[in-house]
Amino acid sequence: MKSIAILITCHNRKELTLSCLEAIYQCEVPVEYVIDIFLVDDGSTDGTATAIGLQFPKVNIIPGDGNLYWNRGMHKAWETAAKTKDFDYYLWLNDDTFLNENAISCLLNGAQLSNDKSVICGSTFSLESDTISYGGFSQDSKMVIPNGKLQEVYAINGNCVLVPTYVFKTIGILDKRFPHAIGDFEYGLRVRKYHLKSYIAEDFIASCEGSEKLPLWCSPAVSLQKRIQNLYSPLGNSHPYYYYLFEKEYYGILIAVKHFLTIHLRLLFPTLWIKKNRLFSK
Repeated sequence: MKSIAILITCHNRKELTLSCLEAIYQCEVPVEYVIDIFLVDDGSTDGTATAIGLQFPKVNIIPGDGNLYWNRGMHKAWETAAKTKDFDYYLWLNDDTFLNENAISCLLNGAQLSNDKSVICGSTFSLESDTISYGGFSQDSKMVIPNGKLQEVYAINGNCVLVPTYVFKTIGILDKRFPHAIGDFEYGLRVRKYHLKSYIAEDFIASCEGSEKLPLWCSPAVSLQKRIQNLYSPLGNSHPYYYYLFEKEYYGILIAVKHFLTIHLRLLFPTLWIKKNRLFSK
């Protein structure tokens, strides 16, 4: 039997997390595969762990202290799974991502077509906006739409990603330096650094609602103090220090310094950036 470790981290989203787990157990899993779920409950206070224990007793619940956030939570889940046994695959899954019944089969098919030596990213679809929400990107930052064939991508979102053990043993797990964001992008570029490849699965594999809102630190409607707090919080998505580390490694120090400065310019003068974006969008 081949084995898949499904990795999830969550915090105070009990109903979403339970729905995510329900969708997993409704998936069609090929008979020669078994799945184990490793879920980090990062200090939830809404009864998430208790509810999971009652409804899904086979889930391996790993407690966090509330300060792990997405990337470090997924790192902990992956680290725990890898110490448990040698899995054939590791599947990252966000708890707001609801798998289609054929999702696991689709991802495994993609892995097999690439000889189990490539990362397979699952594209997700927004039911609200009727469009792609997360998945893989070309080098010019455009999302790649599933077309029934494997398509190589430059970067990946971490909502649903299948990592064969060959990739895991070659490049390791998510980088613990990053608390929340950046970790999935870093991993995708690390794949390229080691001369491996990332693909998107042939078809959409799940539903997940995207986030089209600007971060608070980009909004002129928010006070400067709150913009600063948001930018430097783990959930700010472009924390200057971590973003600098990431860009310095993959794009060079000049790009890293440039964006370190422009992030702060945008923080101080968000209205100018909005006008600029409108100008270039016409």
